[in-house]
Amino acid sequence: MKKRKLVSLALSGALVFGVLAGCGNGNEGSTNSTAPQNSETANNESSGAFEISMSIASEPQTIDPALNSAVDGAIMINHMFEGLMRWEDSGSETAGSDGTCNDAKLGYGQAESYDKVVNEDGTVTYTFHLRDGIKWSDGKDVTAQDFVYSWQRLVTPATAADYSYMIDSVVNANAIMNGEMEPSELGVSAPDDKTFVVTITSDLPYFTEICAFPATFPVREDVVSNPEWTYTPETYISNGAYKMTVRETNSQIVMEPNEYYYNVDKLGPQKITFKLMDDNNAQLNGFKTGELDFIQTVPVDEVAGLLSSGEMKVVDYLGTYYVCYQTQKAPFDDWRVRKAFTLAVDRNYIVTEITQTGQVEAGAYVPAGVYDAAGVEGDDFRTVGGDYYDPTADSYEANCEEARALLAEAGYPNGEGFPVVEYLYNTDDNHKAIAEALQNMWQTELGVTVTLTNQEWGTFLQTRKDGDYSIARNGWIADYNDPMSFLDMWLTGGGNNDAQYSNPDYDAKIQEAKATSDVATRMQLMHEAEDILLEQDWVVNPLYFYTQSYMLADGIEGMYYCPLGYFFFDTCTQG
Repeated sequence: MKKRKLVSLALSGALVFGVLAGCGNGNEGSTNSTAPQNSETANNESSGAFEISMSIASEPQTIDPALNSAVDGAIMINHMFEGLMRWEDSGSETAGSDGTCNDAKLGYGQAESYDKVVNEDGTVTYTFHLRDGIKWSDGKDVTAQDFVYSWQRLVTPATAADYSYMIDSVVNANAIMNGEMEPSELGVSAPDDKTFVVTITSDLPYFTEICAFPATFPVREDVVSNPEWTYTPETYISNGAYKMTVRETNSQIVMEPNEYYYNVDKLGPQKITFKLMDDNNAQLNGFKTGELDFIQTVPVDEVAGLLSSGEMKVVDYLGTYYVCYQTQKAPFDDWRVRKAFTLAVDRNYIVTEITQTGQVEAGAYVPAGVYDAAGVEGDDFRTVGGDYYDPTADSYEANCEEARALLAEAGYPNGEGFPVVEYLYNTDDNHKAIAEALQNMWQTELGVTVTLTNQEWGTFLQTRKDGDYSIARNGWIADYNDPMSFLDMWLTGGGNNDAQYSNPDYDAKIQEAKATSDVATRMQLMHEAEDILLEQDWVVNPLYFYTQSYMLADGIEGMYYCPLGYFFFDTCTQG
């Protein structure tokens, strides 16, 4: 996401994200509170209410669970909706948190249990048994039919959900997405109000993690029939721990406990405020003044000092920061040009001089920390697959020599005749600094001219999705811990295939990997698919593997996190 393995019915072996080897973001609400809610003032002595305020991004592109494809939107949605499964506090400290943050583990959400049966034809049937007493924020019962409707809606072509492929393993899903079958023929059913049945085409090790992913969360048919349903608290009916109480476009989204939530008595904050901001200086100033209790990004020149003082923490993050090319438009319809631009990047400079929070130079697309087939202790998909080029400083000069030769072979010796191209990024000081560095590297090493254009987050996402660019900043966070989370997005016509990439051989490898239940075979097929993506077609330009930085106000306890990029604040308390 722009972001897990579990088959035990008792969840005794539930995955806990800890140290790893290594998504894709109005109208007036029913209340209108603009006063700062911070760690100093939020612990309201007169009422005993604890409130927390934060900024993780500007206005989200959408907070419709089926349509969201960004991590910021997912964090908000995770607080207001809940799937069959959910991420919950493991109670153990996450790596690098210094006691301020716990790991997340996969647990039961709206379901209280499930049964799994491998059928004779190789398909697998999951039967989820819903909890008693689960309700929507308006007091109506959540039923299994709500899940049936929501999963059918996700794959309905008219919904145009980027993440429709998230459940393409469900029987008949692909035929429905291709317009060959009706949504009602999807392999899901509700024998009664408390039972939701799903049949998938093969035994996927990460399927229960998909059931904790926002795109699979339930929405109610009568609610989403209103196309503006996400813009007011009165129409934004949810089933999670919190409900929306304020929606002010480009300003804030405020949540308060959903009194009908089955665990409402265990919630911490009585108000969670997401301030919608894209100015890193303003975010840091808001944190320093106490207006904000939590932020993720700060100005580039502040990073080193904040890390040194211990005010900024760094935790693991399963993701890759990369550049994508519009592969259907000249000059980036030529793989030699794409490879030249990829090799001419000094990744060591970017991670040591710009980002400075422990990122690792990327020599491939799928990041470190993603599972491979069971084997040698410590091996993951990246260590098994290796690098496609040496990303370290020692090889940069040789990489640039090869890049210049490729550009000449493509018809642009020393950059002569190469058209002026544009690099697109979303408004953010860190992205700007990286963009300027790339611009200089490409001009210095290849002799080409690259202009820079920034857009606010929502507009940027749509422009990139529409393919209206030459080169664009991009990033992908695992949606579940499996290489497929990074690889199936590049299928022809995929909702998150911003490169407009199409290769039948690549498609075949991915579909074959999805069709087999043999772990070793599917991993080998995914390695072969990544070979096509990078070693052959050079579709993306990986810069570095992410880490996640954050700042949390003193005295706040109980936050938890998983390296899919999700921070959770529902159990936070004032220490």
